Amino acid sequence: MSDIATGLKELLGRPPRLLLVDDQPLNIQALHQVFAADCQVLMATGGEMALQLAREQQPDLLLLDVQMPGMDGHEVCRRLKADAALAHIPVIFVTADQNADAETRALDGGAVDFISKPFNPAVVRARVRTHLTLKLQSDLLRQLAFVDGLTGLHNRRFFDERCEAEFQRARRNGSSLALLLADVDFFKAYNDFYGHLAGDDALRGVAVALRTGLRRPGDLLCRYGGEEFAMLLPETEMDGALAVAQALEQAVRGLRNPHARSSVAALLTISIGLVVGVPGARHSMAAMLEAADRQLYQAKAEGRGRVSAAVLGA
Repeated sequence: MSDIATGLKELLGRPPRLLLVDDQPLNIQALHQVFAADCQVLMATGGEMALQLAREQQPDLLLLDVQMPGMDGHEVCRRLKADAALAHIPVIFVTADQNADAETRALDGGAVDFISKPFNPAVVRARVRTHLTLKLQSDLLRQLAFVDGLTGLHNRRFFDERCEAEFQRARRNGSSLALLLADVDFFKAYNDFYGHLAGDDALRGVAVALRTGLRRPGDLLCRYGGEEFAMLLPETEMDGALAVAQALEQAVRGLRNPHARSSVAALLTISIGLVVGVPGARHSMAAMLEAADRQLYQAKAEGRGRVSAAVLGA
């Protein structure tokens, strides 16, 4: 399995991550011995623990027992597939039930494979290798589908998928979420004066400045459309988000990219709309985007090249 493990490690910057779920510690220990040399192995002895680890650690594959007290494997699988942030994780059921109806139910419920107990370590390794290979290919395709060709940032499709998941996570955890919308000031005038090739170079430069300014791995940056960029900062209060937004605005100025047709400065600048808050039951991601867009409009109305901020729902 080492070749697949190496391939995923190169893609993800870490070993492949497996989540073993079984209410019997001896079964988990047996599977752990099979995969410990090649993979980062996570372990859960119940359904709730498995779902929590899946949300926090984003494993590449689950080996899931069916018969567990409380929440059984079928319910764990159903909840995984119903969560947009977890639905892409493949699930292999490992169970002592060997009849055809049980296998059919597992596959109909979203599992990619079915392994019977007592399991043969070589068979388990081979099947995990197969599904990790498919996961690797799927991740590569997803990356291509979610990347903006000009800037190399994530595109709006990726942002729309991820931001809803982050919004729901912040709501569940009661944590603060910050959303920034940035727009390059007078970009049409820039394109008209310097040409579209120069405009493309300018957008790439802005993308680099923004990406460099967002240093936390969990922060999300995308090209939202045209000359507009969107950023989502999980677990960030107003003071921290405002400091980040102001630093990003200054970072773009620091590119020293001339803009002779700007009424803000002789340099390329951006305006940023910022909204921060703890999502509640009466909030939605769409409403948060609208609020950030209003703040972006406010920043432009106040003269551009600045940050305008508001509290979510205020």
